[in-house]
Amino acid sequence: QVQLVESGGGLVQAGDSLRLSCATSGGTFSGYTASWFRQAPGKEREFLAGIRWSGGNRYYADSVKGRFTVSKDVAKNTVSLQMNNLQPEDTAVYYCAVGRPIQSSVRQGGSYYYWGQGTQVTVSS
Repeated sequence: QVQLVESGGGLVQAGDSLRLSCATSGGTFSGYTASWFRQAPGKEREFLAGIRWSGGNRYYADSVKGRFTVSKDVAKNTVSLQMNNLQPEDTAVYYCAVGRPIQSSVRQGGSYYYWGQGTQVTVSS
C-alpha cells in the first residue's frame, strides 16, 4: 500500500525558510511525478512544484518560482520542498502527491493517484 507522509511544517515568521519532506513507501515510482500542492482556508488547492522521479524534470507555479525548490532523493524515496522568504500568504496546508500526469496535466491535482495527509505551514507577519 502506497503511503506518503509529509513533515517539516510549522510556525515561522515572514522572511524565514522551511524545508518540507515527503516520505514515500509501499511502491516504486519510476515513471511517476511527485508534486507539492497547498490549500489555504477558503481557497482552492494550488499546485506549487513537481519533479519527475526519473530524469528529474522540474515544474513550478509562477507564484513560487525563484522562492521554492523541489528535489528528490531516490535512494531514500523522499521528495522535498525548500521554501525561502516565506510570507503570510504562504500559510496553508501543504500536501505531496504522486501520479503519472502527462506534461500538460502536471499542475492538475486530479492527475495524481496518491496523496499525503498534509502538513500545516503558518507564516506570521
